[in-house]
Order: sequence, then structure tokens, then C-alpha cells
Amino acid sequence: MSGTAKRFVMGIAASAIALALAAPAMAEDYIIDNVTLVDGTGQPNQTGMSIGVDKGKITFVTPTSVAPKVSGVHIDAKGKYLMPGMMDVHIHLKGARGPAGGPKLDAAGAHLAGLQALASYLYSGVTTVYDAGNVPEHIFGLRAEERAGKILSPRIFATGYIATYPGSHGDSGGLSIDNWTEDKPKLVKYLEEQKPDILKLTLEEHGWGTRPLIPLLPLDLMQEIILEANRHGIRTTAHTSSELRATEAIFAGIDSLAHPVIQGPITDEFARLMGAKKMPVATTLTIGEGYSRLVEHPEYLDQPLYQASYTAAEIAEMRNKTAPAWKDRGWTWWMKLMTPIAQENMRKIDAAGGVVAIATDQTIGPAVHREMELMQAAGVPARKIVVMATLNGAKHLGKDDVLGSIEPGKYADMVLLNADPTADVNNAKQIVWVMKAGQLIDEDKLPLGGGKRPLRRTQP
Repeated sequence: MSGTAKRFVMGIAASAIALALAAPAMAEDYIIDNVTLVDGTGQPNQTGMSIGVDKGKITFVTPTSVAPKVSGVHIDAKGKYLMPGMMDVHIHLKGARGPAGGPKLDAAGAHLAGLQALASYLYSGVTTVYDAGNVPEHIFGLRAEERAGKILSPRIFATGYIATYPGSHGDSGGLSIDNWTEDKPKLVKYLEEQKPDILKLTLEEHGWGTRPLIPLLPLDLMQEIILEANRHGIRTTAHTSSELRATEAIFAGIDSLAHPVIQGPITDEFARLMGAKKMPVATTLTIGEGYSRLVEHPEYLDQPLYQASYTAAEIAEMRNKTAPAWKDRGWTWWMKLMTPIAQENMRKIDAAGGVVAIATDQTIGPAVHREMELMQAAGVPARKIVVMATLNGAKHLGKDDVLGSIEPGKYADMVLLNADPTADVNNAKQIVWVMKAGQLIDEDKLPLGGGKRPLRRTQP
């Protein structure tokens, strides 16, 4: 090497040393050490891991033995398990519609009911929800507050109004589209002004269970609506209940399915189609199973997560009024009969390589854990159900680039547990703390319906 080249190399080295000395010491907001990592991707658990969190995101994931020496709040999580925050990708947040069978709430009452429901999700380890149909002013108002950091809430993604056909499913609180030429401006205005995260459509004629036939959204209209939403950068999902309508929705261009097939067993061909298409489908088993569960096993309301989430008055009403009313309904027992069929349909789709995402069609956090229990009862391994509740939920939302797994660069939405959720999904209830956007949730500040709970963590 010539003298000039040596001086050049030495100059670069000296500059690098000077920059390193001048740089501030590395510091993170939190460093979780010695934890067993359940990263949400489905890979085997990793023991003795460290995870760095800074400015709301995950900065590093590495064995604790070789983790960078950085300052910050170190959390020794030896003997515990860290998983991504769970997701419910189909809810209908309570508040704006008032209690079932009761008077409509005023604005303040609706807001409080919504906050209590959102708190129940965080308390249950759910850090992301997707509201699949609601009063726009209610859900988008809460979404704005959540994104501005004004309320304690999981991340909110929402549809607002449902796009449907006059007289079809959801028409009473939806965006009815009859003639594309005449109604397109109405849809475009809604998309541009309200900015739904996902647009939900309904392809449903009923005529099953105890439901009479209703008008069906024409497929040509469905295609136009999907195309317009996608042109605005907005994903779509479809309410369907049969294999036929689900298949039609897929080939009309839908981005996900909001429910399983529940009208009957799916064919092997449909399972393979879902595996080939990688079409995300939401589970929503508990909405049907919940009727007979309350009638036959009301003792589930004694579980800690339900006691925290419901008010004492709500629990009393469910036991004394709702359960007797549901016992006399044919719908309750029809859904009890069909839920195992929907469970098996979900199992088959998962086995075929499909993207199954945990969702409840309800408005309370503990239902997510029940949904996971029903998938486990269907024979799906707990390790796969953890993926359904995390990364697959993010795929359903089109957000798997930033959510759903514990990887560098993704948002730090995580739950620390006392037991391994990949051994038994019931272990996901054994929560130590919940973190959203890199901040530990202060449970003392959660407006839980059941009032303040004893803190589940002692550090940091």
C-alpha cells in the first residue's frame, strides 16, 4: 500500500473513532431480559432473549448473553413468556347503539361505554381491534382519540358504515348502494371524508337458521364497490356465511372474509382454495356459541377477566334476564348445533395453509380468549392459535409490516405472561403486564366496568 493510501485509511479510522466517541451512549426506553420469546411467527419459542424498545418500536431481538449494553429500564423476565399483543379483527364496540333491549345512550354515556369496552381489551392483552360496523361518529371519534393518545385503548381500526344493498344484511345501519352510477358519489364521499381503515360489504341473503330470505347484493355492484375502495387504498372485507357466497366474494376481489362458513361443512376444495389464495378469514365463533354458553354455563362470568370487564349490574342482568330470554330462542340452539361445524371449517382451512385470524364479533376483551379456546377445542395446536391471534390478525388488516409479531422495526405491542401460551392457549390469560406502542399500560387508570383490579405486576 502506498503512503498516500495508508494515510487515507488511517484518516478514515481516526474519523470513525472520533465519531464513536462523540456519539451518545445507546439508550432504550425498556429492555426486557432473560425472557422466553413467543414471537408470533410460529417458530419455536426462544429462551433467554432480550428485546429492546425505544420510541414505541422494537429495536432489537437477541439472546441476552450477547445483547448490547444499553441504558434504560431493564425488566428481568426470567421464567416468563413474551408474546405479541393479541388482536380481535371483528368487533362492534358498544355505546352508540345503547344496551340490547334498552334505551339509546346519550353522547356521554355512549363514550363511557365505549371506553370501558376498550379498557377490557387492553386488560385482556388485546392491543388491536377492528370494528366491523358501527355508528361512524362514535367509532371514528374514539379512533381519533386513540391515535392522538387521549384515551387508554387498543389500536382502533374501523369500518363505520357497512356497504350493502337496500334491504340486505346491515342495511338498517349501512351505506346502501343500489345503482352504481347514482350511488358512486355517495361512496366516494364517505371514503374520502371518513377514511375507513377497511370497508365491509355484505353478501348475504339469509334463509338459514331462523332467518327469512332478504335481498342479496348483486355481484357486479360488489365488484365496483371493492374496486373503488381499493383505488382509495382501502382494504375490504365481506360478511358471508356460506361457501358459495364466500367463493363469489373472493372472485369479486374481496381482501378478506369477516366470518367462517357456518351454514354447513365446507368442501375440501374450498379449504384448498383458501390455502392457495391466502385469503384471511376471521373466526367469530363466540358470537354464536355465546348464546348457549350463557344459558348452560353462566359460571364463566365468575372468571377474573369477565369480572373486570363487566359491571356488577351487567352481570346480574345477563344471569337473570338475558339467559332466560335466550333459553327460549330457537336461534340459541341452532347456533349451538352449527358452531362445531364452523370450528371444523376453520380447522380445515388452517390445515390447508389458509390465514385464519382470531375475531369475536363481540365487544369485550375476554371473548378473545374464549375464541382461542374454541379453536383449541377444534384440534388446532396452541402454537398455531397464537399466530392466529397475532400475526394473522395483522395480515387480515393489511398491517403485518408493522404489527403482529415481535421483530425489530415493528410496534412494541406485547404481553408478558406467567405461562407458555403455545402449550395451552388458556395460559394467555396469565398476564403480568401489557405494553402498547412501547408504553406499559397503567392498569390503575383503566376505566374497567368492574372497577379497579389488584395490580398484576410488581415491576418495573
